[in-house]
Amino acid sequence: MSSASVLIQFMNGLTGASSLFLLAAGLSLIFGVSRVVNFAHGSLYMLGMYLAVWLSAKIGFWASVPVAAALVAAAGLLIEVFLLRRIYRAPEMLQLLATFALVLIIRDFALWAWGPEDMLGPRAPGLAGAVDIAGRQFPQYQLLLIALGPLVFVLLHLLLTRTRWGVLIRAATQDREMTGALGVNERLLFTGVFTLGAALAGLGGALAIPSEPASLEVDLAAVSDAFVVVVVGGLGSIPGAFLAALLIGEVKAFCIGLGYSKLTLALEFIVMAVVLVLRPWGLLGKPPAPQRGSGSFAPPLPAAPGKGFLGVVLLLAILPLISSEYTLILMIDILVFALFAVSLHFMMGPGGMPSFGHAAYFGLGAYGAGILFLRFALPMEFALAAAPLVAAAGALFFGWFCVRLSGVYLAMLTLAFAQIAWSVAFQWDRVTGGSNGLIGTWPAHWLASRPAYYVFTLMLCASGIFFIWKTLHAPFGYALRASRDSPLRADAIGIDVRTVQWAAFAVAGAFAGMAGGLYAFSKGSISPETLSVPRSVDGLVMVLLGGVQTLTGPVWGAALFIWLEDSVSRNIDYWQAAIGVVILLLVLALPNGIARILKRR
Repeated sequence: MSSASVLIQFMNGLTGASSLFLLAAGLSLIFGVSRVVNFAHGSLYMLGMYLAVWLSAKIGFWASVPVAAALVAAAGLLIEVFLLRRIYRAPEMLQLLATFALVLIIRDFALWAWGPEDMLGPRAPGLAGAVDIAGRQFPQYQLLLIALGPLVFVLLHLLLTRTRWGVLIRAATQDREMTGALGVNERLLFTGVFTLGAALAGLGGALAIPSEPASLEVDLAAVSDAFVVVVVGGLGSIPGAFLAALLIGEVKAFCIGLGYSKLTLALEFIVMAVVLVLRPWGLLGKPPAPQRGSGSFAPPLPAAPGKGFLGVVLLLAILPLISSEYTLILMIDILVFALFAVSLHFMMGPGGMPSFGHAAYFGLGAYGAGILFLRFALPMEFALAAAPLVAAAGALFFGWFCVRLSGVYLAMLTLAFAQIAWSVAFQWDRVTGGSNGLIGTWPAHWLASRPAYYVFTLMLCASGIFFIWKTLHAPFGYALRASRDSPLRADAIGIDVRTVQWAAFAVAGAFAGMAGGLYAFSKGSISPETLSVPRSVDGLVMVLLGGVQTLTGPVWGAALFIWLEDSVSRNIDYWQAAIGVVILLLVLALPNGIARILKRR
């Protein structure tokens, strides 16, 4: 690369860094104070984009930017007052479920208000041209973005260090309980912080429309990028978020300049994985203090169901005699995702290891079976048997790095590995079929009929679920729960905590891979969607709906979620919003999951 090319790529990196910082600054601020894992932050960013495009046609671009930011701030204020205040003391994963419900509601609101087509914003008046830099043309609007990122950083720094409100924010970030004990009005403080974070998200979205169309797919992509910046910089650290955005923006720009554009699909996740492996608390984050006492109270798990479980399986086995083919298709999906959810629960509940990327193992199992079946012409039975082995191998590799972390950092590293796996599947055309996926993964002749494949799926899924439940009451399961409740005490009595957690990764990955293989042969095709972020979120929703600290909860949660998705999508136009409302009601009314209520009944 010539010196002029290096300079232009450097400035492109600064542009990307400013955009990333504007997106992530609000999320870092919100998490630092309230500790809420705000999955809806990307939706607020998307809402800012749509509002800016819509308002630009009425009042002009420059007036639409602050108005859109103000409207998104008002939406953030309503969300905090009417929803988040009720769940601040709830577990982090339950907060994530509630904010994911907001993602569904806001996405369908945007669909209703502006339609399904992408909306292109106008060029910024007065800055639509380019300037000459080192003999190259560089857009004037990008120069504005380069200046805005540092300007917002400086203003936030002054707000946090030179004002009384900023001192209170930093105090709440360090010790929220002590801040409340000293008489600080936490409600007003949290409301102000969330409103400011929402305004920053809306501002970032509004400023993006001259270079990026507003679309319904922006929300999850934006929140993934925001989480990456926040985690790489260090949770709650605004300077860390700025430094992380600068690092990621420059690395992406120079990868494109050097001809490695395919890496950009997962480059920020590669950067995050490297940073977290080398510095587990982020660039400018602080290492968490070791937990010497016991963790949060988790009631003991009931014994694994025996005869009752067998009776339910036998009842389900006669379903082909009395139901339609459509019902069997729905039941196959429920069984597959019940096994997937139970494998995720094995890590999250008893293991205490939240995962945002569990779909990686589901997808590895599906692709492993499909590639062996289609590319190597192995019989379906052998290909399906290899699915859990392929997924377990991936889980062993990813888990070796992940078990060195905990909490949100661990969850985000699982997301990073899942996104890397997704980018490989999406771009490796010769092996995985690329974006088209693999077509023709049909069962063997003796399983070709729907009733036969249903019974086969029932046997494998029921066996896998029962094995996981039994494992939880074996010595390994007790060691896993001890490692979750008090790692230092577990280590003191001779339990190798990391090895136990690493083995749990392999077990969970193997059964998720089995579910993925069954799913591939039930649908007849595989696509990169099987290991995407939305699939991982689906698994989280299933586990949280059922109840993390229950045994049968993931099965009930999977059944409810798949049934809701099927029945609501067939009968209601804006079905995602309807599902989001149901999830919100369940979170507020049944914070411990539906399994405990069913048990009481």
